[in-house]
Amino acid sequence: MDKLAGKIAVVTGGGTGMGRELCIALTKAGCEVASCDVMMDNLEQTKKLCEAKGAARITLHQCDVSSEAAMNAFRDQVKKDHGEAIHLLFNNAGIGGGGTMTSEETRPDWERTFAVCWYGVYYGCRAFMPMLMAAKEAHIVNTSSINGFWASIGPTVPHSAYSAAKFAVKGFTEALITDLRINAPHIKASVVMPGHIGTSIAINSGKVLGHAEPLKMTEAEVKEIRERLMQAGGDTAELLMNLSDDQIREFIHQRTVDFRDQAPTSAADAAGIIIKGVLAGKWRILVGEDAHNIDRKVRSDPESAYEPEFLQSMIDAGEFGQAIISATQQG
Repeated sequence: MDKLAGKIAVVTGGGTGMGRELCIALTKAGCEVASCDVMMDNLEQTKKLCEAKGAARITLHQCDVSSEAAMNAFRDQVKKDHGEAIHLLFNNAGIGGGGTMTSEETRPDWERTFAVCWYGVYYGCRAFMPMLMAAKEAHIVNTSSINGFWASIGPTVPHSAYSAAKFAVKGFTEALITDLRINAPHIKASVVMPGHIGTSIAINSGKVLGHAEPLKMTEAEVKEIRERLMQAGGDTAELLMNLSDDQIREFIHQRTVDFRDQAPTSAADAAGIIIKGVLAGKWRILVGEDAHNIDRKVRSDPESAYEPEFLQSMIDAGEFGQAIISATQQG
């Protein structure tokens, strides 16, 4: 596929972040887009931004990608709005969360995170495969993560739900390459593995999981977070000893904002890298210098990848952005 004009694309999670920027870039290039999200207010803003550029048509759909019935209903509406075939499927929607496997209390968040990040991709491919088959050329683009090859955000933070899902997405997409070559050679597949991208995932994940916004956390929620961060030790634990509950709320709120605003790669730049990779026919698309750095280091010394010294060596070498350093050190 060497051009986007005249094509039809489906983008999940189009309300914010990379999904929004993919919608903007695709429609600007003359590609019709059908996008879904669980938060329609965000999606409406995406549409306004697309239309402000005098771009191709975009249709909006509310959809929980972790539900096969919802994904099938989304597909049926896309058929009505755009016809029987699509050329591009961006399975982009995702959330972070889950906590530890050792606690039953975190199980609902764990399974919700896994469902959105893994089943959202799987159901997307199942639902839209007939429409991809109906096109003369097509491309599936599945968003994994650096956590699809490195299951960590630091030695003090459990990250099993998100990482398990992103490893599944990576393996699934790699397996699709052979599957499609044999059974549908006109369809290509790419796995996207972003590093730290400036998105609102840290903000939106809490909303999807039903958690209070940081500034509105209850006393019990603040206590739980204080205890968890204290257990991580280090400078953060010493700092938290002297913070009030309201200061803890502001501290957590600021971290989510910093994750979005202090990222080394913007969502718009990430979308550009993804689209360039798709048009170049790449099956493996790393996004951000940090993604390339971590990939190289994990491959060179996989036995040490989960030792505290592994992360510290990357921090010392300046291979992480400041916001992600803060997040990994604070828990």
